[in-house]
Amino acid sequence: MSLVGVDDNACFIGLMSGTSVNSVDAVLVKFKDNQPQLIGQHEEPIPAALRAELLALARPGPDELHRLATLDNAIVQVFASACNNLLSTTGQRAEQVQAIGSHGQTVRHAPQADLPYTVQIGNPSLLAELTGITVVADFRRRDMAAGGQGAPLAPAFHAAFFGHAATDRALVNIGGIANLSLLSRDGTVRGFDTGPGNA
Repeated sequence: MSLVGVDDNACFIGLMSGTSVNSVDAVLVKFKDNQPQLIGQHEEPIPAALRAELLALARPGPDELHRLATLDNAIVQVFASACNNLLSTTGQRAEQVQAIGSHGQTVRHAPQADLPYTVQIGNPSLLAELTGITVVADFRRRDMAAGGQGAPLAPAFHAAFFGHAATDRALVNIGGIANLSLLSRDGTVRGFDTGPGNA
């Protein structure tokens, strides 16, 4: 993996909230010689009432557009809190962070539909305003637009940082839905969900 144009002092925040909807995990990393260096991490709990609303939105119900828009802005408050608390605990400033990567909270995922779709919430524009940091988002829809399933996303990371020209490797990611990344020495990458993880 080559991070063209990124200096060795550039920091990035990665956010993850999974299908278990229990918390938002935030990490702060630097890349030196194209390798990630962990600066710090923070787990921000999702309040029980908000968790219940998010889980309800994942099922069909009345007035979904209003619920979707409201929760889009509600969950991003937790995302912003995770970022700001992470910066506080690591002693870093927002100006030192080049970007936040946030895939959002998945509320619907239908890659097998006649017109495949996936829906994540966590308003990236509001997240940028609440943190003062550029936000990169909407990874799952981009993957589907390119012909993928929108999940799992971990194989791209696994290939970049764990792929090896002389060794085949398999990595397991256990989240709400567990998935497997198969990294062949010839550079072929395959990834797929295996079923329930910790959900």
